[in-house]
Parts: sequence; C-alpha cells; structure tokens
Amino acid sequence: MTFSTSIITHHLIFILLLLLLHAPPCPASGGSWSILLPSIGISAMHMQLLPNDRVVMFDRTDFGPSQISLPKGKCRHNSTDCSAHSVEYDVASNSIRPLTLRTDIWCSSGALMPNGRLTQTGGWNEGFRVVRNYKPCDKCDWQEIQNGLVQPRWYATNHILPDGRQIIIGGRQTFDYEFYPKMSATENPHSLPFLVQTNDPNVENNLYPFVFLIPDGNLFIFANNRAILFDYSKNQVVRTYPSMPGGQPRNYPSTGSAVLLPLRITNGVVDTVEVMICGGAPKGAFTNALNGKFDRALDTCGRIKVSDQYPKWFMETMPLARVVGDMLLLPNGHVLLINGASAGSAGWELGRNPVLNPVVYGPEDPVGSRFKVQNPSTKPRVYHSTAVLLRDGRVLVGGSNPHDKYVFTDVIYPTELSLEAFSPSYLDSSLVTLRPNIILPKTNSKIRYGKGLAIRFTVSGPVNLNLVSVTMISPSFNTHSFSMNQRLLVLDSSNSTKSVGQSYYTVNVIAPPSGNIAPAGYYLLFVVHKEIPSPGVWVRIQ
Repeated sequence: MTFSTSIITHHLIFILLLLLLHAPPCPASGGSWSILLPSIGISAMHMQLLPNDRVVMFDRTDFGPSQISLPKGKCRHNSTDCSAHSVEYDVASNSIRPLTLRTDIWCSSGALMPNGRLTQTGGWNEGFRVVRNYKPCDKCDWQEIQNGLVQPRWYATNHILPDGRQIIIGGRQTFDYEFYPKMSATENPHSLPFLVQTNDPNVENNLYPFVFLIPDGNLFIFANNRAILFDYSKNQVVRTYPSMPGGQPRNYPSTGSAVLLPLRITNGVVDTVEVMICGGAPKGAFTNALNGKFDRALDTCGRIKVSDQYPKWFMETMPLARVVGDMLLLPNGHVLLINGASAGSAGWELGRNPVLNPVVYGPEDPVGSRFKVQNPSTKPRVYHSTAVLLRDGRVLVGGSNPHDKYVFTDVIYPTELSLEAFSPSYLDSSLVTLRPNIILPKTNSKIRYGKGLAIRFTVSGPVNLNLVSVTMISPSFNTHSFSMNQRLLVLDSSNSTKSVGQSYYTVNVIAPPSGNIAPAGYYLLFVVHKEIPSPGVWVRIQ
C-alpha cells in the first residue's frame, strides 16, 4: 500500500465512523397509534385506571376555564369558573363525563386503595393538605377532606403499604413522610433526612422521588442520583446504595422515570428484585433552559439489583435520549418508554424536540438488543403528559401542557387536549390466533394469599405449553413521568399448563404469598403466550 493510498483509506474509515456515530436510531419495529377523542376538555396531567375500566384524569384548577363545563350549579367555591378540571373516561363507550373539584389538585399524588377507591393527596394553594376520594361508580364524584394531611404535599410520592395505608413521601420543601388514613388524630409526620441530603437548594432535583415496596417489606427510595433502602416502620435507613454512575440527577425537574422490574415468584420467594431508572436531564439543564439553552436529555438507563449483597448499577444506552418520559410495565414483562422530549427539562416552556417514538425494552433479552424503537405518534407529548395501561393491553396516552395556562396558538407546543391509544405490537392482527382469552376466573374474582388458582383460557391457534405464563399488574397512578404503585408479578406456575380440550387450556398458579410482594387490592391478571398477553381480568387479592 502506498503512502497516498494509506491516507485515503484512513480518510474513508474516519468518514465511515462519523456516519455511524451520527446514524439515526434503529428503524421503527412495531406498534400502532389511534386517536380516541380529539378533545376531553382538559389536559390530562394526572391519570388513574379504576377497576371498573374507567380512567380518572385531572389537571390544575387555576389554568383558567377548560373546554368542558360542569353541570349547572357546580361552579368552584368562590369562583366564576364553572368549567371542569377533572373528567372520567369510560373505555368501553369511549366517552367522558365531567367531575367536580373544589380545591387545586396541581402536581399532586395518589394511589388506588385496597377497596378500589382512588385516594389522592395534596396539591397547590388551598389544596396543599387536602385528601380527595373517588369511588368507582356511574354517578360518583370527588369527595374532599380538608386538612386530611398534616403537612403540605406538593410534588410528593405515594405508595400502598401491606397494611392498606398509603405512605406519602416528601414534597416541595417537605422533608418527611406521613400516612393516610391516620391511626390517630394526633399522628405526626416522620422526618426523612435523606430528602434533605438529596436536595439541591437551587434546583431541588429530588421531587416526586421514585419509591418501591420490595418483598422484604422495606421501601427502595431514589432521589436526585442516590438511593436508600428504608424501614418506614422504624424510621431507619437499612442500607445506602452507590450513586448512579455519572452522578446525573433523575428526579424533577431533571425528570427521568423508573420501574420496579417484574417480580418472579418461585416457591413463594422472589429471588431477584431489580429497579431500572431511565432518562432525565443533566445537571444545570433546568437553569440553562431558563436562559434559552436546551441541553440534550440523558440517554442512559441504570439497573440495580436491590437484593444483591453488593449491589452495583449496570448502565445501558437508550436509542433515544428522553426527559419527561414515562416508563410502563407491559403485561408480558417488557417495559415501554413513551412520551417526553429530547432536550431541556421539566418546567414551563423548558422542553424541546419531542420524542414521538416509543421504545420497548426487554429486560431478559441479550445486552445490546434490549431496546426496540416503535412507530411514532403525531402528537408531541411533553411536559405534563400521562400514560396508563388498559385492561385490553393498549396504553392510554393524554396530556401535554408546557404552559402555565391553556395555550393553543402562537406557541411551539400547544396545550394538548386529545386522548390517544398506543397498541403494542402484541396487538397486531397477525398475532390474533396466538392471543389467549381468559375464561376463568371471572372479572372481580377474589383470590387469597398463597392459595392455588386454576386459570382456564382459550387460544385459537397452536399453543406452546412451555411458553405460557401468568402475570398480575397493579393499576398505577401516573403523573410527572412516574407511575406510583406500579408493579408486575410473574406467578409461580411450575410449568403446569395443560390442554383440556380443543383450544382450551388450564394453568395452575399460586397467588402471591404476602402483602409485601402484592399489597392487598385490585390487579389485572393476564395469561401470556409467546410474549402475547390475553386481555386482562380484574382480580382482588386479600
């Protein structure tokens, strides 16, 4: 090879490397989108699926009048605003009805109680200490309890506990936790120094902490870039985890997202407990965005085995950087990353470059092939967007309002009032013959901890009995890129699937053994065949 040929060859290699470095992400591989309603009248900042297949959604009450009216005579107290700021969406009829909120519910939190009632806490201004209950029924409305909380809770996180109460952790300038309902009228909050230690006084970066109940009964709490295992009953830190590599913040306003990866139960035990945290905005992104500079969002995910003796973060790179995105557990155990922007941070007017393509992550796939880019939406879903899993396996997506009022014109990203659904690739019509359908148990069946449960299902096409599993998912409260109380259980079935007739099968499973693994309440039960889930069936564990 001559000297000049060598130079040309090196130039070609250099150019090829540049092309590879700047190549677009993997081509989209699946999923489809559909607009359900062009407008629900409000922007869905908070969202909760109920066990009657209705979804409660709400925004803030001081956005100004919404585009859906309250029934006559139900104007807000001391206000001329007679529009609704909460609606109930009926999945079956694809319709909505307005609900009445008296106090400001902005940037609040909540969870589904064991009886199926949504109990929601905190908010802004007169809503700081309010507790609100919503019972699933055809004509029910919000019931509000003034001073139901001891401390003001704004940007807090809630989680259902094994005893059926909610723990409410943190909030803006609130470095403690409390419970609801109270055990007594004199019950006080408990200090949590970890929230002080992770608080940046200039930006905070520890709001809406990521909280998960793990099978030993303790709470995994992640805030900013650090995590602890916390015994809430003794107010003690059990262990401190290493900081996530890179030291970048992952909580509001550097808003990433997090999930507790599927809990696989074998002989009544969960061997591996693993948390995954993805995306967010780098240090300084919030301040830079205020000054007109929009930093690229983080493109990394960290996984940590909470249960390991010497836990370490395992880092992976997403195909698309994402801030203010959502992470949802799908019935087949995959993780959906959806919504968000690729630059800026959370906050009014502070995000840029919407990420229209969802990504599906396979936790058990080989490293390097876990992320699969999906087909894009046409609707930017940036700050204050939401997503929840529906019983039929679709993902309901709404919201997006990066403004402090409803703004529809002369802005980059108008307030979004539409509601749409993302259908993962397992709902593709070409797979219908492989999709199970549950016959038993019937919806709203009660199951008991540690007891056997025979599940009967049908599949119209050929079945691989070795590729059948049963999962249970708790319906989560979604807001600000975090799904509170979200967990997926893979039930112990011991390869017990049997054919009981043409296209009919049974699989015998064992219900979760305790409230530490599955807090009492409603769950969606799915039969999964070849990673294709059945429509879910509501069950109640007690």
